[in-house]
Amino acid sequence: MEHGKALAIKGVMTFVILLLILGLMFGMSLGNVLLTTVVLGIISYLVGDLFILPKTNNTVATLSDIGLAFLVIWLFSMTISSMGIGTLAGGAIISAVVLAVGEYFFHDYLLRNYIGFNRKYTYSPNH
Repeated sequence: MEHGKALAIKGVMTFVILLLILGLMFGMSLGNVLLTTVVLGIISYLVGDLFILPKTNNTVATLSDIGLAFLVIWLFSMTISSMGIGTLAGGAIISAVVLAVGEYFFHDYLLRNYIGFNRKYTYSPNH
């Protein structure tokens, strides 16, 4: 259940950010924004939140999320959108940076609630 709540929080955050940036600023359709949200959410939760964050710290995980989000959004958008590669790259960069701000706070939520961690893990705000 803990992963379900975390995925819901991450999904809503990601969808709102991508809708504002890719949908409103770059004209991506609602369906494509939703599809991109699902793909990015699954990949980034598994890689960034459950693999990288427990082994490093919030800062490293957030920085890795920027690169991961950029690549997933850019490469996936190229397969579902007819926009130019440069336009998609611009949207992906902006989206990745804004998502990273949200991810920093999301990682803090995961750390405080021991989601993806052994319960013996000692939370430290700097971790």
